[in-house]
Amino acid sequence: MGKANLIYRGPHDRHPRTVSEKAVAAALLPGTFVTEGATTLAQAAAHGPMVRLLAHRDFYAPAGSWFDGSNPLKTAYAANETAVAYILEPGHQYQAAVAAGNYTFGQPLTIGAAGRLTAAAAGNVVVAFASEAVTGAAAGDLLDIEIANFYTAA
Repeated sequence: MGKANLIYRGPHDRHPRTVSEKAVAAALLPGTFVTEGATTLAQAAAHGPMVRLLAHRDFYAPAGSWFDGSNPLKTAYAANETAVAYILEPGHQYQAAVAAGNYTFGQPLTIGAAGRLTAAAAGNVVVAFASEAVTGAAAGDLLDIEIANFYTAA
């Protein structure tokens, strides 16, 4: 599973584009997929327009905090709190929350319940690929992924 203390993993020669100054519609963890509305970021349950990935909250945590209970990746944004979300670009790498299950390197992934990635089946929109193999992921665990050029799985 992802081990870094950041949601955005690269490439580091480009600055990721973000959306900010919008409130989350509910308490949400970083690494969760959301949809951007006019004034809010709401939890996504499937692929749709204006899909984003909720950023980490490193500005709330002291250096080294990922080693204790104040890990910015495990600290949820509170409902109505202003958040930051990444605008997804193909080829960029992130850590994202996944549904419980097993994942293989290169596996196509789609957005499922609770804004978490899950294995893509025929007819699903593929939004990312697993960048690592994981056996026994728990719901909400973070997985290294690479954003796909969205397409419908055959």
